[in-house]
Amino acid sequence: MRRYVLFYIIMAAAAVAVMLIGISSGAMEISAGEVAKVILAKLTGNAEMSRGIADNITAVVWHIRMPRLLCGMLTGCGLAAAGVIFQGILQNPLADPYTLGISTGASFGAALAIYINIVSGIYMPVTVFALISALLTLFAVIAIAKRGSSFESSNLIIGGIIVSAVLSSGVSMLKLMSGENVGAIVFWIMGSLSASAWKDVYVLAPVVSACVIFSAVLSRRLDIMALGDRNAEALGVNVSGTRLIFLLLGALITAVCVSVSGVIGFVGLVIPHLLRMRLGAKNTALLPAAAVTGAVLLSVADNITRLLPSGEIPVGVLTTLIGGPFFIYVFLKRR
Repeated sequence: MRRYVLFYIIMAAAAVAVMLIGISSGAMEISAGEVAKVILAKLTGNAEMSRGIADNITAVVWHIRMPRLLCGMLTGCGLAAAGVIFQGILQNPLADPYTLGISTGASFGAALAIYINIVSGIYMPVTVFALISALLTLFAVIAIAKRGSSFESSNLIIGGIIVSAVLSSGVSMLKLMSGENVGAIVFWIMGSLSASAWKDVYVLAPVVSACVIFSAVLSRRLDIMALGDRNAEALGVNVSGTRLIFLLLGALITAVCVSVSGVIGFVGLVIPHLLRMRLGAKNTALLPAAAVTGAVLLSVADNITRLLPSGEIPVGVLTTLIGGPFFIYVFLKRR
């Protein structure tokens, strides 16, 4: 318990530091004191607290950097928690939030919306299309995997591979049809938080918070299911029902995160493994710890990509460049 308390204290301090440093850094340098005053003034509704601070500073802090930071934290929180969920219900240490093809479904919906916007000139909300397509993908995977009154983890993985392959071809076709405007689709698929706004925070916050909290409440069932389906049923756990609940929770988290930020890889794969090495494999402790760690680390990664002297790159590129080799190292070390 002392180890967990120390961990959460460190992560809470890191989250505050990331927030102050991330918002104050950039093309316009803003002091941490000014950042704190603007945030407190907005949260309390007391304009006197930000007296003397220029309007452009307030706009940069509250309308540009703050929503981007919150989107990064919520996305990292959701993807890391979803990684724990999928690794638990699929009994596969290589599972991540994108294993079931949900990210491909979101990518197809986003690519379709971007293509319609380009060709017809009629505005289609990319986030809405991506979210709807991701959820339809989930239902398709469940329909393929379901056998009778239950479905197995192996069937879910196979269903995800099938649907993902079909939708990947659809995304490639949309890229080909987009011609010179293909860059808009490619940039979205890379995963970026550069276009984040308060409307995205309002989408992410309730869904990610509710799903992560509910998953943490039920996380003891994941520990029991680790004993195997037969032993879990002997201990009174409805394996099929529990797997379906966690599948829906993890898929909904992934769908809403991908619909806002695009595809950001390796967050849900690497972070659970890192924490298992330090905190153990008990999901009741691992899931909330992964959520907090994911929020901090993705925010740090996004700040790094934003502050690069050579120009901003999509954060999904950085997480893949770092996460891939690092996961290989962890995998080889632990066999």
